[in-house]
Amino acid sequence: MAIPKHLAKPKPRTPRSPAFLLGVAITLIAIVFLVSSLNYASLTASGIVGKISGIGGGRYGGARRRHSLNDKYLYWGNRIDCPGKHCDSCEGLGHQESSLRCALEEAMVLRRTFVMPSRMCINPIHNKKGILHEADSASSEERWAASSCAMDSLYDIDLISNTVPVILDNSKMWHKVLATAMKLGVRGVAHVQGISRDDLKETQYSNLLLINRTASPLSWFIECKDRKNRSAIMLPYSFLPSMAAREIRTAANKIIARLGDYDAIHVRRGDRLKTRKDGSGVERSLFPHLDRDTRPEFILKRIEKWVPPGRTLFIASNERTPGFFAPMSLRYRMAYSSNFSEILDPMIQNNYQLFMVERLIMMKAKTFIRTFKEDATDLTLTDDPKNTKIWQIPVYTMDETEGN
Repeated sequence: MAIPKHLAKPKPRTPRSPAFLLGVAITLIAIVFLVSSLNYASLTASGIVGKISGIGGGRYGGARRRHSLNDKYLYWGNRIDCPGKHCDSCEGLGHQESSLRCALEEAMVLRRTFVMPSRMCINPIHNKKGILHEADSASSEERWAASSCAMDSLYDIDLISNTVPVILDNSKMWHKVLATAMKLGVRGVAHVQGISRDDLKETQYSNLLLINRTASPLSWFIECKDRKNRSAIMLPYSFLPSMAAREIRTAANKIIARLGDYDAIHVRRGDRLKTRKDGSGVERSLFPHLDRDTRPEFILKRIEKWVPPGRTLFIASNERTPGFFAPMSLRYRMAYSSNFSEILDPMIQNNYQLFMVERLIMMKAKTFIRTFKEDATDLTLTDDPKNTKIWQIPVYTMDETEGN
C-alpha cells in the first residue's frame, strides 16, 4: 500500500556543511576585523599607527573622538593669556604657543579635555597681510575679530586631540558642558586660582565636570615656568608646530618637494633689534650681538662649517629690507617663501600662517640653523641668550670689545 507523500516519513537531510562553514567563517572574520579595528584605534591614539609621510600628509587614522558629558573638562579662558595682563594686548605666536602648551600639559596631567580658545590674536608687529584694519567706532568684540584668526586655521584640532582631547570654546559641546556645569553648581564646576596642578588631582576636584582655571595674571605659561627641567616637560617645543592645520601642512609639503635636498636658517631680526638709551644717553640692547650676527657677511662666516657651498639654502626671516640677504647668493642657491607665491598666496591670510608653513619647511631641512638656542644641541647664528633682562651696549664688528 502506497503511503501518501504528505504523510511519508521524511528522509534524513544531509547537513549543509558548506553553508554552515561559510557562516562560521563570516563570524570569525567579523570578530577578527573588530579586534583589529580596536587595536588600530588604540595604537592610533598613541601615535604608533597612522604615521604620515612628509609633514602631516593626512590625519592620523581612527575615528574622530566623540566628546560627552561623561568626560571631564578644563577651561583656562576664552583668549590665550587672558585673564591676565595680555587681555588687551597681544603677544607673538611663540609666546602664545608656550602658554597653549602649558594649558594642554595640565589637561594631560588631569586627564581632562581642554577647552581651547576658538581664536588667536595676531600681534600687528608680526602681521602685514591687511586683516587688522578696523573702524574707530568698532566695538571691542569687533576689534577682537578683526585682529585675530580662527584657531583651526592654524592648528588641526583633531590631530591635537590624538594626544590631548580638545574642544573649541565656540562648539556646541562646550555650550552643553557649560550649561550642565552651571545647573550642577558646586557639584559640577570649581573656580580655582593659585592652585597647583598637583593639588587639582585631589578627590575634591577629580569628579567635577568642569574646572574653571584662572591662571597666572602674567601669562598662562608662568604656570609652566619650570620648563628648564626637561623631565617635567610633557609636550616638547615641536608639538604645536607639527600640529599645523591640514592646509598649512599641504602647502609646506609642496614647497619641500620643490626644494629637494636643502638646508635652512631662521633669521630673527626686526623686533629683536630694539634698543633704548640709558640714563647717560647710551644705546643699549637685550641682544648686543644680534644685529651683527644676523647680517649676511657674518652669517656666511658662521655657517660655513655647517653648510657647504652650492647648497640650496631656505631662509625664513622677519627682515623686511629688500635684497638684504642677496650677498649670500654668491655661495648658496637662495630660496624664500616668496619664491612659492603660487602655492602660498591662495591660502595665506596672515603672517602666523606664513611662519607656520616656513617652520615646517625648516623642520625638514637637512641642516637647520636657528637664531637663538632652544636646546643644547641647536646650531645657532648668535650666542646671545634668548631670554635675558640685561641691557648691554651693542657690538657691531668682530673687532669691537663688549660694553657693559
